[in-house]
Amino acid sequence: MTAGTRCMLMRGGTSRGAYFLAEDVPTDPAERDEFLLRVMGTPDPRQIDGLGGATTVTSKVAIVSPSRQDDVDVDYHFFQVGVAEPTISDRQNCGNILAGVGPFAVERGLVSAGAERTEVRIRMVNTGGLVTAEFATPGGRVDYDGDTTLAGVPQSAAPITLRFADLEGSVTGALLPTGQLRDEIDGLTVTLIDNGMPAVIVAADELGLTGHESHAELAADEALLNRIDSLRIKAGELMGMGDVTALSVPKTAIVAPPAGDGMISVRSFIPRQPHQAIGVFGAISVVTGVLLDGAVGHELAAAMPSGGGLIAVEHPSGVLQVDVRVDDSADTPRVLSGGAVSTARKIFDGTVFPGPGQRLP
Repeated sequence: MTAGTRCMLMRGGTSRGAYFLAEDVPTDPAERDEFLLRVMGTPDPRQIDGLGGATTVTSKVAIVSPSRQDDVDVDYHFFQVGVAEPTISDRQNCGNILAGVGPFAVERGLVSAGAERTEVRIRMVNTGGLVTAEFATPGGRVDYDGDTTLAGVPQSAAPITLRFADLEGSVTGALLPTGQLRDEIDGLTVTLIDNGMPAVIVAADELGLTGHESHAELAADEALLNRIDSLRIKAGELMGMGDVTALSVPKTAIVAPPAGDGMISVRSFIPRQPHQAIGVFGAISVVTGVLLDGAVGHELAAAMPSGGGLIAVEHPSGVLQVDVRVDDSADTPRVLSGGAVSTARKIFDGTVFPGPGQRLP
């Protein structure tokens, strides 16, 4: 039998993933990628032979290690693992899986827990960005129980506050990769933005949608999915990312006026399939764009505070609160701050036995 590897399965935000210490996975990139595919049971649309849950939001991996950077506690390397296809990418961050990194670091002894609360300074290896995670550790142990709810998660949990730094141009090197607030692709007016996650923002009515469609309705519209895929591939070229056909970024976000008490309604895609909720970084990037006067979606937002603040983003499962503040008074807009409140829960801690798998092409 293949030797087992220590692993913790956690729900982070509205995603679920396998968390590893870097010392427990292969150091060679090719061997590491094959190992992660085997752990998840990829390629297989059911992922029946691994930990994956047959969706992109449950086929994710975090690799965590002590950081060598001053004033940083741990490094977090995120991997999006394919489901039916043997693909793996670290070209983007994941703010949902990020929510579990601080607690994982405490659980593994990389960071000492405070008597009541703990702050963990995290470097996101994928982009070099920094984030501080703060959460409750009464008695020096991570508290996963609480009354904070996340739309798309059936149970409440203890809040984890994420405060980000230096998200602008996380992948492309610029907040507005084309230098413009609006671009034209396939006859559609879009805003291309990168504040933690490269994103393509398009108004729902340009696609003949209301922007309030359910996840099932979007997933069943094959013509729409094909159009979304074409749009994001061409957007990736414009954003200087090259051929993104096999990548999970940029994300596409369809925006519309809110249907309820939120400030903007968003339907996001990762990369071709609709998201059942919305990712933290995706929400931050979209809100950043919507805050900019002249960008797609700016005129659709309701009661949006000038310059930003706490913004309620409606998505198919409910509402996500993000805190984004921008200054667009100058010719070049800049982001002042970004943050979000999330939750995480440890599901199991033990040993995973990777299957035989298949080699990467």
